[in-house]
Amino acid sequence: MKLRILSSSDVRRAITMAEAIQAVKEAYIQLSAGQAVVPLRTPVPVEKQNGVTLFMPAYLAQSDALGAKIVSVFANNAARGLPTIHALVIVVDAETGRPVAVMDGTYLTALRTGAASGVATDLLARPDASVVAIFGAGAQARTQLEAVCTVRNIQRVWVYDVVADSVTAYVEEMKKRGHPIPAEIRAASSPAQAVREADVICTATTSRTPVFNDADLKPGVHINGIGSYTPEMQEVPAETVARARVVLDSRLASLAEAGDLIIPLRQGLIQEKDIHGEIGEVAVGKIPGRQSTEEITFFKSVGVAVQDVAVATLILRRATELGLGAEAEL
Repeated sequence: MKLRILSSSDVRRAITMAEAIQAVKEAYIQLSAGQAVVPLRTPVPVEKQNGVTLFMPAYLAQSDALGAKIVSVFANNAARGLPTIHALVIVVDAETGRPVAVMDGTYLTALRTGAASGVATDLLARPDASVVAIFGAGAQARTQLEAVCTVRNIQRVWVYDVVADSVTAYVEEMKKRGHPIPAEIRAASSPAQAVREADVICTATTSRTPVFNDADLKPGVHINGIGSYTPEMQEVPAETVARARVVLDSRLASLAEAGDLIIPLRQGLIQEKDIHGEIGEVAVGKIPGRQSTEEITFFKSVGVAVQDVAVATLILRRATELGLGAEAEL
């Protein structure tokens, strides 16, 4: 039995952000239509290393995509000079159950998470959005910006992180990327400076307290919250969640895992009925998206395995066509 093995470099060469956004959008539609089998991910905490390893399987019935991701998030790695996130994705033939590929999932995780915000920004942000604020300066923050710039004509970027050196490195790197990322990328001296003129905000941190103040938000802003993936984490103020049109990647997963929702629910600031719906429902036209230029929209994503499996399946197809990777006999 042959298995195709794809490195991070192979993954990057095989797919564009625009293609990933479309793949994730189609996966979200299947998820919301009940055409996906997605068990809640299984976390295995490694408390002495301030880490967790997550096991995330999924099957997409309409596209016949099957697979799983193993992803580790180890906060102590930053002090070791290592990435916080490491991941591996396996693709399984849905007809025979045969494993057909394994690929680096570290970049794929950042890519599909960025793509999720790309889908949400395209469906929920104002069409004339031109200024984006990025919270966090890690790998996720890079693909967040790339995705938003793929679906909107962004002219200016503000970046804020508690580690100033990380912001400096981020600004220098992203300025060199070129189209569609603009040349005007600025380091914000405070969260307030980052958000005051932002049309789109992406939060990609591991914060346990809100990263900006509700009072500083501009009317009509769209927020992508992708960093709060445990009940204890919170990036977006509860007051913002209470007055926003809230759209989720997965109602089941978000209500079980997202502190950005669980905390205001516990505080009585929102009820489950206040949640507008899932992004897949917006994508297919089942429920409306933004209803006015002034309203705040909030896309909350904890990440679901349908994203990984959909993107990995497309990567494998492209990699096979391009002859990328190596084949191994098992």
